[in-house]
Amino acid sequence: MEEAEAAAPAAFGGFPAEVRPGATRVGWVGIGVMGGAMAARLLAAGYAVTAYARAPAKAAPLVAAGARLADSPASAAAASDVVFTMVGNPGDVRAVVLDAATGALAGLRRGGVLVDCTSSSPALAREVAAAARAAGSHAVDAPVSGGDVGARDGTLAVLAGGDEAVVTWLAPLFAHLGKLNYMGPPGSGQSSKIANQITVAGAVVGLGESLAFAGAAGLDTRLFLGAVAKGAAGSRVMDLFGERALSRDFATGGSVRYIIKDLGMALEVGDGQEEEVGANVLPGAALFRQMFSAMAANGDGDLCLQGLITVVERLNGIRK
Repeated sequence: MEEAEAAAPAAFGGFPAEVRPGATRVGWVGIGVMGGAMAARLLAAGYAVTAYARAPAKAAPLVAAGARLADSPASAAAASDVVFTMVGNPGDVRAVVLDAATGALAGLRRGGVLVDCTSSSPALAREVAAAARAAGSHAVDAPVSGGDVGARDGTLAVLAGGDEAVVTWLAPLFAHLGKLNYMGPPGSGQSSKIANQITVAGAVVGLGESLAFAGAAGLDTRLFLGAVAKGAAGSRVMDLFGERALSRDFATGGSVRYIIKDLGMALEVGDGQEEEVGANVLPGAALFRQMFSAMAANGDGDLCLQGLITVVERLNGIRK
């Protein structure tokens, strides 16, 4: 216990011991497609993990691998030096972090660190950082990019905002998840993720339209994809989603509802609904959100990003 206590940073002070397996206790709140894979990597690296999931069955693989199961975010945080959250939307973040009775900050001891990996609101990230500071602890917003493959393989791009010293102290944990990028003060990680999602959305729309066009033109779409993948059209989005789109695997990956949410946050910033300095006119983001929203309207809201090709096919009367 004393060793674990020494592993966490003292409130507003220095960092007396490095983060390391066997000393630093990790909590994890949110065991979905991404969160479950990320928590599993830290568990496999030798960190003691205490997990909380609204549906406990989702945590069964982690528990089988040696994780402990908590009955609330506060309980997971109380057993941890660093607690990660990876949930669906800003409302979920507010509930699992800021609830006065069951939220993670209610259980986190002074000097503990909260790391929110959810794609969420920059303003909420600043609110959480201020609440953590008032409680004598620390908060970092660290959304990630790289999809389910990156979460599984530990190749995510980690976009971290907060106190740079705290982010640096956390680096050994992030090393098991992917490449750490320090983006600036609280909220900077979330602003970075929103900008990232605009790029991802555009690339997915382009991928869907190009494959639909190539198929309608009578091309061998798999041959086409292989031919352009290493040229200027190639991208990580093509690597992640191209083959899935070709094979009509629309169930693998994260739900399209999340990118609809993320693009919505981009447009809220642009409309001045958040206290942000942002681009005020984002016509591409608005169009991309409309197209992904069409997927949801078609009853495909639980499908993954590569399913956007179905919207293009519907618009063109292409039946598959």
